[in-house]
Amino acid sequence: MSDKAIEITNMNFDEKVANSDVPVLVDFWAEWCAPCRMLEPAVDAVADQYFGKAIVGKVDIDAQVEIAQRFGVMSIPTLIVFKDGEVAGKTVGVVGKDKIAAMIDAAL
Repeated sequence: MSDKAIEITNMNFDEKVANSDVPVLVDFWAEWCAPCRMLEPAVDAVADQYFGKAIVGKVDIDAQVEIAQRFGVMSIPTLIVFKDGEVAGKTVGVVGKDKIAAMIDAAL
């Protein structure tokens, strides 16, 4: 897992995502997922770019099955942007940094 993103779990989801006063990008991933590893540098770059303006978090779908089910994550990698605790944007598959940044910009 990236050291630039926070780990999102069932225990801290409300605190870190639902109650956040800034947009939160959540990367749903798994250790065994090669496309997830391909996406990681773009997610890390966005975490740097939006430091202080948005939060970037990661959900390991194997460890946090309930969160993945709650948001209908059927394929990974899936990126979901939350604003005021609600889904503001979603994409599935490997996407570029510009697309991820545009999702966050739309929620700012």
